[in-house]
Amino acid sequence: IERGKNYGWPIATHGINYSGLPIPEAKGKIVEGTVGPQHVWEKSPGLSGMAFYDSDRFKPWQHNVFIGALVGQELIRLQFDGDKVVHEERLLGELNKRIRDVRQGPDGYLYVLTDEDDGALYKVGLKQPL
Repeated sequence: IERGKNYGWPIATHGINYSGLPIPEAKGKIVEGTVGPQHVWEKSPGLSGMAFYDSDRFKPWQHNVFIGALVGQELIRLQFDGDKVVHEERLLGELNKRIRDVRQGPDGYLYVLTDEDDGALYKVGLKQPL
């Protein structure tokens, strides 16, 4: 994100209203004079909560972004090369739980909170070689 740039909302969008109808102000996905997105989900996974991973505990995750998904019911990991997304991975789908929030703890693990009346808190990490 750069100061003073026009990122288009709501005239340039890939999105739709919650009703399924188009955004009334939208003029298309790409509109002259606006900066387009670098990564798009044509069908929203229902993003909720995001953490930038900067711990030394799990080196393969350094500088990755982790995003909770309410609709997708998973944790999304985005890997970057500079400012470009080069890999996307879906994690924790086997839980069948809406992911409300994700945070990096001071111990380098990720903590994932689910979105139910009896929601759970999960500690997430990579298997380390012994």
